[in-house]
Amino acid sequence: MEYIIESTGKAKKVDIHVGDKLKMKKAHPCGAFEWEVLRVGIDFRLKCTGCGHMIMIPRKQAEKNVKQIIQADAGAEKE
Repeated sequence: MEYIIESTGKAKKVDIHVGDKLKMKKAHPCGAFEWEVLRVGIDFRLKCTGCGHMIMIPRKQAEKNVKQIIQADAGAEKE
C-alpha cells in the first residue's frame, strides 16, 4: 500500500499495476495525456497511448505527475 501526499496535506492511496493507464497532468508533445504502464518497481516503464513512445521514469516522479489512474480490466465477468 502506497500513499501520495496531496497539496492539501491529505494522503491518497496509489495502487498502480501493469496494464493500468495513467492520465498525467501535462500532455506529451504528441498531445496525448494517457500512458500505459508496462513495468512497475523503483522505476515505471510507460508507453504513450498517442505515439507509442516508451520511457523509464522514477516512481516518485510518476506518482507526483499522475492526475488519474484508469484501472485495467481484471478479466471477463462471470455470468
